[in-house]
Parts: sequence; structure tokens; C-alpha cells
Amino acid sequence: MHIAAIIVSIILALALAGSGIQKLRRAPAIVTQLGGLGVTPTMLTVLGVLEVVAAIGLIIGIWWIPLAIAAAIGTVIYFIGAIVAHLRKRDKQLAPAAVLLLLAIATLVLLILSV
Repeated sequence: MHIAAIIVSIILALALAGSGIQKLRRAPAIVTQLGGLGVTPTMLTVLGVLEVVAAIGLIIGIWWIPLAIAAAIGTVIYFIGAIVAHLRKRDKQLAPAAVLLLLAIATLVLLILSV
């Protein structure tokens, strides 16, 4: 079970790092989409940093599982918030957040089972 947890953690970490870096670099598509949800430039920076830190936590968590579990819990909470933000604005582009939420939940479950 631990190998599956590692593989899914790495996949989630790569997705989070990519998304976080796009937010920190202010990729035009991200700025436009999240701006429509009411995300300010300061909030965009905070969201990007949270994603990058979660990715780092997942990678370090390969050797220290409690950190990976904490990062996965934070990621689940983060993406629940993202989905709520999309739903409040009746935004139809919530599929990426939903997929990442499912991946974060799968990661969390696998990590807990591997303890």
C-alpha cells in the first residue's frame, strides 16, 4: 500500500507545484479565471504559495508520513474551498478543482492506510 501512496503523492505534488507556480507567475489564463471568482492579486500569491508548500510537504512526506498526511489534509480543505468559490459564482470551470480534490482525497486515504 505504501508504494501506491508514494506514487499518488508524487502525482498530486506535481499537479500542485504546477498550479502554484502558474499562480505565482501570474499566468494570464489563471489571472483571468480566478479574477472572475473575485481572487485578488494578493490572494493569488497566497494560493500559489499554499499549493507549492503542500507539494513540498507531500514530497518530504515520502520519508516522514505525518507531514504528507498533514499536507494532504490541507490540500483537501484547499480544494473544497476552491469548489465552493466556483459554485458561489456559478462558474462552470470547476472540473480541475474537482479532479484535484478527488486526487487529494485518494492520496490522504492511501497515506492513512500505509501508516
